[in-house]
Amino acid sequence: MIRFQQVSLTRGIKPLLEGVDLTLNPGEKIGLIGANGAGKSSLFAMLRGELHADLGEVDFPAKWRMAYVAQETPALDRPAIEYAIDGDANLRRLETELAQLEGTSGCHAEGTRIAELHAALADADAYTVRSRAEQLLTGLGFSQDQMLRPVASFSGGWRMRLNLAQALMCPSDLLLLDEPTNHLDLDAIIWLEDWLKRYPGTLIIISHDRDFLDGVVNVIVHIDDRKLKRYGGNYSSFETQRAAQIALTQAAYEKQARQRAHLQSFIDRFKAKATKARQAQSRMKMLAKMEEIAPLRAAAEFSFEFREPLSAPNPLLVMEEVAAGYRVEDPTTHAITDKPIVSRIDFSLQTGQRIGLLGVNGAGKSTLVKTIAGEIQALSGDMRLGKGLSIGYFAQHQVEMLRHDESPLWHLSRIAPTTREQELRNFLGGFNFGGDMVSSKIAPFSGGEKARLALALIVWQRPNLLLLDEPTNHLDLETREALTMALAQFEGTLVLVSHDRHLLRATTDQFMIVADGKLQAFDGDLDDYRDWLFKTKLGKGDAPATSSEKPSAQQSTAAASESREDRQERRRLEAEERQRLSALRKPIESRIKRLDEQMTKLNVRKGDVDARLADPSIYDDANKEELKALILDQAYIAKELEQLETEWLEQQDALEKLSA
Repeated sequence: MIRFQQVSLTRGIKPLLEGVDLTLNPGEKIGLIGANGAGKSSLFAMLRGELHADLGEVDFPAKWRMAYVAQETPALDRPAIEYAIDGDANLRRLETELAQLEGTSGCHAEGTRIAELHAALADADAYTVRSRAEQLLTGLGFSQDQMLRPVASFSGGWRMRLNLAQALMCPSDLLLLDEPTNHLDLDAIIWLEDWLKRYPGTLIIISHDRDFLDGVVNVIVHIDDRKLKRYGGNYSSFETQRAAQIALTQAAYEKQARQRAHLQSFIDRFKAKATKARQAQSRMKMLAKMEEIAPLRAAAEFSFEFREPLSAPNPLLVMEEVAAGYRVEDPTTHAITDKPIVSRIDFSLQTGQRIGLLGVNGAGKSTLVKTIAGEIQALSGDMRLGKGLSIGYFAQHQVEMLRHDESPLWHLSRIAPTTREQELRNFLGGFNFGGDMVSSKIAPFSGGEKARLALALIVWQRPNLLLLDEPTNHLDLETREALTMALAQFEGTLVLVSHDRHLLRATTDQFMIVADGKLQAFDGDLDDYRDWLFKTKLGKGDAPATSSEKPSAQQSTAAASESREDRQERRRLEAEERQRLSALRKPIESRIKRLDEQMTKLNVRKGDVDARLADPSIYDDANKEELKALILDQAYIAKELEQLETEWLEQQDALEKLSA
């Protein structure tokens, strides 16, 4: 087991841990969480022996084999698959020794050692190592061709995947993973989650992906206020336990505060009176001995909201027979050729749609989003944008597009040059850019702070269409939750590409999949998508569960015989029907919104009246008139609420019938 005994750790002048005690049992899968800068990575460094505790001891069995992800990847000419196999250092050591012995004219002792090495290699599964490495790399998104490419040819994100593959290849009793999902897309995360569930050793993960934590871990260790607190269960269970703990501790704190106030009141009144001096002295001792309970506070919550769009066309855009991809120039002839990634896109984006884009790495999700955003031109086909369309686009590498030598205030003033500086400062303050931070260069900011600034710039522009491509990269759990809440309340249209399943579930209501060069509707949820991945891309099986089954021969003939004019007429009629339904829905939705606002105001008034009626002083003779008025108000509010709730239910029924 792993034991922390009275461990204290300070980095620079900042204390990270103070007098920590913790026990982790063999085979447990632990999620290590805490605010940025709380000491999660430093705790990993202590386990690796790179840092030493200032006080106390960190202890685990000396015979345990440890694996972790290297932070640097040398630019090697070595093929990717060989680099991954290098993670099994013991296997490579045995192979090297065997090669040396077989290259010499050996004596009897060397022959014996060669036999021993062959047996050791068999024990180390040397004869299946290549197939195991291929399975790992396939799961992490590498194609067969990529596995043979040199490490130096890969970008930084792909090199981190190779480092992760090395760590997983290493036979280990303790596996340390620090943000393993940061450079992965959804299909690789789903594969990794499945792999880690079957990992037999002790696993400690630092992650900001709550669905990933929920799927893998059975213990949460929370770094808070320089202590390590252990919770049984996954991340969702931790949230429930933590909320209950905060409520209980706050209640105990408030009760003790009342007791202390009562004792202090007695002391103040009677300490000068001779007849009560002894009792006052007794209470002073009682107060001194009372161990003060500190209020347990949740971390200060960060929240923001997207401002209501000024207007929204319907449809926002229409794509007919569009091919999305890139134009490539031949380095020799300089001839330009089209390289389509997604073809024959027939897609109409309606006001209020909330779409999650699914698809394996390299399928073309980002290419499609860039085409919609106007970052790249469609290679062919017809693409029409609605009048008044305002796009807020968060690219996968949006943070890298910021000017690191400039401040948050400079970035915002560029897109709002006529707005008063104080108004810009107030707005940025809502995104936790306050004080000197708002006018400081962003170069030293964390990745999460830069991502928060990029989001702030989009929010300011009041878009009616949000195109978000992996917006949670670099965001901590708190900011991810704030983004989830803001997107759930966003009144415009959303197209989202994300590896964060919690974000996808909470903010989208339909999925589309980019697969085999096509965009199709996906009939199912994220669990169905996971099943499809393991049947197809991560295994063998059937095609994706799209909204239309594979057409029959007759259907194929009919589809082929439909002319372009017929297709355009069909799409025109479908668009007219959507517009008709939208026109019918709009007044109902507006009425529901007004009813919600009225019920909220009445519920606030009801709470005020109930609180006043709960006050014993209201029943004094001097307050008879106020009491009568309150009772009348209470009856009026109850009647109004009943009427509003009845109408709200009727309007909801009408809306559901239109959507059926």
